[in-house]
Amino acid sequence: MRVLLVEDDPVSARTIRLMLQSAQIVVDHAASGDEAIHHVRSYDYDIVILDFLLPDMKGADVIREMRRMKIATPVLVLSGLSDQQTKVRSFETGADDYLVKPFDREELLARLRAIVRRAKGFAEPTLRVGPIELRLGAREVLVNGKPIHLTGKEFSILELLMLRRGTVLSKEAFLNHLYGGLDEPEIKIIDVFVCKLRKKLAQATGEQLIGTVWGRGYVLREPAQNAHEARERPERLEVAAL
Repeated sequence: MRVLLVEDDPVSARTIRLMLQSAQIVVDHAASGDEAIHHVRSYDYDIVILDFLLPDMKGADVIREMRRMKIATPVLVLSGLSDQQTKVRSFETGADDYLVKPFDREELLARLRAIVRRAKGFAEPTLRVGPIELRLGAREVLVNGKPIHLTGKEFSILELLMLRRGTVLSKEAFLNHLYGGLDEPEIKIIDVFVCKLRKKLAQATGEQLIGTVWGRGYVLREPAQNAHEARERPERLEVAAL
């Protein structure tokens, strides 16, 4: 998950950023409304966490401008204001949820995941691709109804692949997703993680569902699509284990 955090207070921004990064969430930061608008215009985010009171404009104005530009990225408003009028105004301008400061870390993470699931069309906290079922809340993976053991890093890699199935993801994207810029190891560690994940999934499914697009990264496809495209483009897609 990639999040834009819009918060002008440096202490609050650092605290929230650490909360998110501890959950393997990639975080970009903007300290003003103008900076936030520049970020959402230039980059794709799964969600925006928006402080309601910013030095140059109100959070409602940021949301209004986003919606005017046809940017549908969901927005979670954070505010120290708990009055009903402020909440209603936030929803009327296009916010998806409203959380009053101070807040609990687990509640913030739960709300983020629920909003992103709804935005991506997942009504339940479960992702499915072919025989694979990934349960976000319980952080467990089932293949054909049977659980398989994944490490935390393998789970996070599979989560990103399933959320963006059919999209080729670079090794840098996985590195950011896993470490969020904090103490990142060498990029070749991604090959190691993907290799181990690929072997576990192959043993459970009897298929190679994670493809390697040489020079670009990795992709997870539906089983039928995976086989078809491997035949169509053998020179670009290699699904053999590393």
